[in-house]
Amino acid sequence: MTTDTYNAVTEFVDRQAASLGDKPAFIDADRTLTYGDLAARSRRLANVLSDLEIGREARIAVLMLDTVDWPVVFWGAIRAGVVPVAFNTLLNTEQYRYMLSDSRAEALFVSAQLLDTVRPILDELPELRQVIVTGNEAAGFASLDELLKAAGDSFETVETVADEEAFWLYSSGSTGSPKGVRHVHSSLMYTAQNYGQGVLGMTADDVVFSAAKLFFAYGLGNALTFPMAAGATTILYPGRPTPEAVFNVLKTHNPTLYFGVPTLYAAMLADPGCTPDNGSNALRLCVSAGEALPAEVGMAWKERFGVDILDGIGSTEMLHIFLSNRPDKLRYGTSGVACPGYELRLVDENGNEAAGGEIGELLVKGDSAANGYWNKRKKSRATFEGLWTRTGDKYTRDGDGFYHYCGRTDDMFKVSGIWVSPFEVEQALASHDAVIEAAVVAREDDEGLVKPQAFVVLKPGCSDDGLYDVLKEHVKAAVGPWKYPRWIDFVDDLPKTATGKIQRFKLRG
Repeated sequence: MTTDTYNAVTEFVDRQAASLGDKPAFIDADRTLTYGDLAARSRRLANVLSDLEIGREARIAVLMLDTVDWPVVFWGAIRAGVVPVAFNTLLNTEQYRYMLSDSRAEALFVSAQLLDTVRPILDELPELRQVIVTGNEAAGFASLDELLKAAGDSFETVETVADEEAFWLYSSGSTGSPKGVRHVHSSLMYTAQNYGQGVLGMTADDVVFSAAKLFFAYGLGNALTFPMAAGATTILYPGRPTPEAVFNVLKTHNPTLYFGVPTLYAAMLADPGCTPDNGSNALRLCVSAGEALPAEVGMAWKERFGVDILDGIGSTEMLHIFLSNRPDKLRYGTSGVACPGYELRLVDENGNEAAGGEIGELLVKGDSAANGYWNKRKKSRATFEGLWTRTGDKYTRDGDGFYHYCGRTDDMFKVSGIWVSPFEVEQALASHDAVIEAAVVAREDDEGLVKPQAFVVLKPGCSDDGLYDVLKEHVKAAVGPWKYPRWIDFVDDLPKTATGKIQRFKLRG
């Protein structure tokens, strides 16, 4: 045994099961899984993989809805030294074909509700040797429940090392093809200690609900590793997180911590059922990530529920949030300050430190950085620069050290030679009482000059009649006369990734 022998399952599962065996770790609509149950079932899952001759460092695909089966498969694989690869549950058949082929997964764990999406391609993947179905009928495939029942309850955890790859997440961001992001064992506890405990102060008394799903780096920390590291309880919801569904979970389970994304917070505030009576009476903090949170949304939420939303930014590459507001250091309209365990830099287009108040690209340093992208050497080299990771996000930093989001590097543009932040214009538009959300992109006018174009979603019952001129003047007054949108399209919704990021490239003409 080497001195750096470390398997994350020992800290997150076995240590907690030893002292909190009968405590609920996960609760979904149908079942409760205690810490002791999770330890036992993850050992059985490890034996299932062994019986299937899926060995150390092999990969399995996890295409599962958020139920108590998800942590069993994830931790069972890690216990066996097998690498679980979390798949977005909202993609199409061709996207799954790509990821299954790219990852060379030897087994696919799939929820019964998602089976029909992947069924047409299952015979076309030579590396895929086994399909295991969770929930409902297995439809001719192996059943997870039956395999677990037949498996042994004793398994000696594989002696991995701290720097060994433990799991993958696929990230496409707001553009581009999916990229397999490879994370090591030690990163899970690093984020749990530095953000889950260092920023949120999570304890065993907390009950957690994350609208962001487990396949998403944000959701994985929120609903799996952070609460498990603290000995807390997580509420899992497998369905689409509509405002009605989220309010139902909040009211039924009374979580102390709720994690959402800006578009969902805005939609909840616009919902007729958005009242304190429909929320959690135990809520102490809310968190937002995925996109920058408009100040008006945060302040309206605080006024409605008496609880702050801590806005922050993270990435799949860094595993979770590294820049955030804190309970004792909060400023709406900003992404906050560096989280414990992380250092930040802003650099200009030449790689030099950005001057005070100047827009720069955000770089981050911290030990949760991924090993790189799978089979994408050029992209890995462009993103991971030694100890520093390029985020692709543009920011300014004010005199108090708070970071102000400007937009993605690819989304920034100049008007009359001056940088325009799409987010700044979007936030100005969203501050109008009739607007739920907005997206801003660059568009050339008839003379070939670049100007802002806005796509606006209105609140239910609001008409766009006469609103074009009103919104233009509203933006001029809020952020400057040259930044107002020359074109405004009123739309029913905005194109987004499954994790809530606006896909502005789809809006460019």
